[in-house]
Amino acid sequence: MPITKRGKTWHLRRRVPKRYRSVDRREAVYLSLHTDSETVARQKEPIIWQEQINSWEARLAGNSQDAEERYEAALNLARLQGLRYLPAAKVAELPREALLERIELVRKQDGVVDKQAAAAALGGVSKPPIRISRALDLYWGLARDKTVGMSADQEQVWANPRKKAIKNLIAITGDKPISEITADDMLDFRDWWMNRITVEGLSPGTANKDLTHLGDVLGTVNSMKRLGLTLPMSGLSFKEMEAEPRIAYSDDWIRNKILAEGALDGLNDEARAIVLIMINTGARPSEICRMRQPEILLDDEVPHLCFAPIGRRLKTRNARRRIPLLGVALEALRQFPEGILRYREKPVSASGCINSYFTEDGLRETEGHSLYSLRHNFEDRMLEQKVDERIRRDILGHALGRERYGQGGSLQFIRDQLAPIAF
Repeated sequence: MPITKRGKTWHLRRRVPKRYRSVDRREAVYLSLHTDSETVARQKEPIIWQEQINSWEARLAGNSQDAEERYEAALNLARLQGLRYLPAAKVAELPREALLERIELVRKQDGVVDKQAAAAALGGVSKPPIRISRALDLYWGLARDKTVGMSADQEQVWANPRKKAIKNLIAITGDKPISEITADDMLDFRDWWMNRITVEGLSPGTANKDLTHLGDVLGTVNSMKRLGLTLPMSGLSFKEMEAEPRIAYSDDWIRNKILAEGALDGLNDEARAIVLIMINTGARPSEICRMRQPEILLDDEVPHLCFAPIGRRLKTRNARRRIPLLGVALEALRQFPEGILRYREKPVSASGCINSYFTEDGLRETEGHSLYSLRHNFEDRMLEQKVDERIRRDILGHALGRERYGQGGSLQFIRDQLAPIAF
């Protein structure tokens, strides 16, 4: 870049690129490098030029018809001028010296006022309101830390209820600015949910989840964007009834119905494998679907699963565990040593497929039974076999309620404990 000395100070001279002619009509710019040392000047010239580029880019953004882009451009342009952006009302309250300093900054050498610089320095760009739908768009970026380590399907499962909650709120209140959400709006939303609970038979827990997700989205945007709003989100939850306990399949039903010859032939191979693996491991369907090849150790002295956060986030820290493979579970995984690829990103689809098949083919012991009931049967079998509580909790990925000491027993020992109950 050409630098020249004007008097005792080195300057950078560059032509104004065509991209920025709409915001700077000069043919060329002279930028002071604020030094009389040529060595220092050459070190500073790329930095000063980049600052000038940033200034032009901010001015271009300020020409946008998008209110948010104009506001962000004003913030950036103020920062590039060494100022903190303040709304006009706050600028008017500044001490006289500080106000005059801002006014002088926006004058060009010919005395003409730079309108965009003036808007940035004097607070001439209004902060755009954030509507409810826009709050959700902003939320994804502000809540990135909550999805670290998730697989694609885990992130989708995490995002969907938040999308649904925002959609439900907009259906009741309209897509208004979040600063205008009133206590009456939220009571109307609660009344809407109350009607669904009483008329459609939905559970209070479902409504409470919607309220929780709304609080998460709107609260995060309010906090991270420093809006300083008091959102009327408290005191809205519904009293929940005691949840019905999940029902376990009986051993006889598994042996004589689910494992009867040909009973699972109507399932695709991967879905059938999920059922068989669950029967002898008690693993969650989502864990079986998402496991990767390094977690399937078929050639070890004791073949086993070793659940780890590979390509996904585990449900809890207790979900990292080892489970010996026996009987039908071992046979099933020998067919799929790379994992259940068909359902790796679709555990919900896998559960839906299997539950539908169980219903259509009479494999549910009662209407209350589901695929997940196999996990509960596995715990019942361990309990009846008098397997130690530490081992039961370790295998199922449950919290122990105290610090875990040691490995919880060798794989050989755990395998021998489970062998008598394996199908």
